[in-house]
Amino acid sequence: MSRVAQAKTQYARALKERVTLRRFIPGTTGANRPRFDAEGVRARTVGYEPHELVGAIVQGDRKIIVYADDLIAKGFTLPVTTADQVIVRGKPLSIQAVDDSTRRIDSELIAIELQVRG
Repeated sequence: MSRVAQAKTQYARALKERVTLRRFIPGTTGANRPRFDAEGVRARTVGYEPHELVGAIVQGDRKIIVYADDLIAKGFTLPVTTADQVIVRGKPLSIQAVDDSTRRIDSELIAIELQVRG
C-alpha cells in the first residue's frame, strides 16, 4: 500500500466526528440565500493549546481537521475558503484560516486544517 493510501486509511479511521461544510452561492444575501451543504464530512475538532494562541488565533478558536476525500465525494468544490462555514453539532462557525498544505503527502491532499470561530 502506498504512503498516500495508508495516510488516507488512517485519517478515515481517526476522524470520527461528522460536520457540514457550507458554501453560500456567490452574489446572494439574506437569511434564506441559496447554499450548498456537504453534510456528514469526517472531521476532528480540537481547541488550541495556550502556546498556540499567537497572531490571529485567539482564545475560543478551534482547529478542525477535515477529510478531503469526503468533501470531494460530496461535490464540494475545493479549495475551502474563509467565505465558507462549518456546522459543528448544529452551530455555524466562521472559517478564519485554511491550511491545505500541512496534511499533504507527495502533493496529494489528505486533510484540510481549518481555524474556526464562533
